[in-house]
Amino acid sequence: MTASLVVLVAVATVGVSTLVWGFIAVVRLIAEQRPAHGLLQPSMFYRADDVAVLIAAHNEGLVIAETVAAARRLVPAHNVFVVSDGSTDDTVARASVAGARAFALVPNRGKAGAIRAGLEHFRIPERFPLLLLLDADSRPRPDYLRTGLPLFTDDGIAAVAGRATTASDAPATRTGRLLTAYRERTYVCTQYLHKFGQAARGADAVAIVPGFASLYRTDILDRIDIDAPGLSIEDFNMTFEVHAKGLGRVAFHPECAIAETQDPATLRDYSAQVRRWSLGFWQTVRRHGLRRGFFWASVGVFALETVVSSVVLAAILPLFVIAALAAAGGVLLPGAAGGVAAAVAAALPVGPLALAFVLFDAALTVFACAISRVPPRWWMLGYPLLRVWDAVLCLRALAASLGRPSDGRWRSPDRRPADGPADGVMRGAPGPPTPTAGAADAVSPGGRPPAATRRRRAGSTADARVR
Repeated sequence: MTASLVVLVAVATVGVSTLVWGFIAVVRLIAEQRPAHGLLQPSMFYRADDVAVLIAAHNEGLVIAETVAAARRLVPAHNVFVVSDGSTDDTVARASVAGARAFALVPNRGKAGAIRAGLEHFRIPERFPLLLLLDADSRPRPDYLRTGLPLFTDDGIAAVAGRATTASDAPATRTGRLLTAYRERTYVCTQYLHKFGQAARGADAVAIVPGFASLYRTDILDRIDIDAPGLSIEDFNMTFEVHAKGLGRVAFHPECAIAETQDPATLRDYSAQVRRWSLGFWQTVRRHGLRRGFFWASVGVFALETVVSSVVLAAILPLFVIAALAAAGGVLLPGAAGGVAAAVAAALPVGPLALAFVLFDAALTVFACAISRVPPRWWMLGYPLLRVWDAVLCLRALAASLGRPSDGRWRSPDRRPADGPADGVMRGAPGPPTPTAGAADAVSPGGRPPAATRRRRAGSTADARVR
C-alpha cells in the first residue's frame, strides 16, 4: 500500500508525459548535434521586413510603449500595429507616440476578436507573409527573428511557437518573486521536457502556439477560426485548428524565438491567469473533441493524465492532515479508537508520501535551475504548495468548461511599469528609432479579414542551423 501511494504521488508530481516527451527531446537534441552529410543546400527564409507585429491590448498603458519599442528593434516601425480592445486608459496614445500604428476597438471583443479586427483593419494578410502575435507585456529579445525565421526554412511549417521566459525585472514583493520564479520553472520544464520533444519532425504534437509571442504564416489565417465563440483564450484553439485542418507543422526550439513576459506578481492575478489558461485548454478540447491521429492521441493522454494528477495533488494536503491526525490519535486515543487511528496512520504514512512529493518536485527545480543557470534557493521548497494550488485551479477550470461558454473578454493583471529592456543583451542593443506618430483611429465591429492573396518568400542564403 505504501509503495503504491508513493509511486502514485511520484507519477502525479513528474508526469508520464514529461518522461516520454523528455526522452524524445534528448533523442532530438543528440540527433541535431550530428553533422549533416551530403551537399549543403541554401535555406530560403523570410526577412524582418516580411513580418507584421500585431499587439492586442486592454488597458496596457504602463507597458505598451516598451513593448512597441521592443517590436521596433525587430521590424520597421510601419510593421508594428496595436489594437486597443476597449481600453479606458491611454493605451492608444502611448502606442502611437512609441511609433506603432494603433486604433481603438469599440466596443471591446476580447483578445481573439481584437486580433481578428486588427488583421482586417490593417489588411495584414494581404501585405505581409508572416505575422508575429505579441502580448502587450511581452518583449522579444533582439535575436528573436534571427533565430526564429530560419525555422520556416521547412516549407511545411505553418507556425513557430515562441519560447517564453519571465522578465528579469523582478517584482518588489517576496510573493511576487516567488510566483515569478515558480512560473519560470514551469516555462523551462514544459518547454524543454514537453514542447521540444513534441515539435520533433516525426511527432508534430505541439498543443499550443502561445499567443504571447509567436509567428504564423498569414496565408493560413483565413482558414483558422481565430475568434471561435465560447472560448476564454485563443491560442490553444488556433493551434488545434492548425492540426485539425492539416495546415502544416508547428516548429519549436528552446533556443529560438525567445521573448520575455511580465508574469503576475500577486496571488490573485496569478490564480486568475492560471484558471483562464486551464479553462481555455478544456474549452478547446471540448470544442474539437478527440480525433484520429497522433496529435489527438497525445492530447487525449495528456488530458487524462492532467485530471488524474490534479486529483492526486489536490488531495495531498488533506491526506497529510488525515494521516497526521491518525498518527496522533493512535498514540493519544485509548482502546479501539486508538487502534483504528493507528491502522489508518499505517495505511497513510506521512513521511514517505511527503518525501516522495517534495523530492520529485525538487528534481524538477534542480533541472530548471541547471537550464537557467540559477542556483537553487531554500524557498524553492515552497513550490509543491503552488503545485497543489495549480491542481485545484485546473479542476475548477475543468468544471467551469462544462458550464456556460466564455465571452472572451479579459482583464489584464496589475502591471509593473516597464523601465526599459530587462536583459543584458537588450540593454546593449541599439535604441529604437525616433518615435513617429502612429495612425490613431477608431473602428466599429466589422467582419472577418479577406483571405490571404499571396505568400511572398524573400530568399537569402544562410545556414538554418540554430546558433
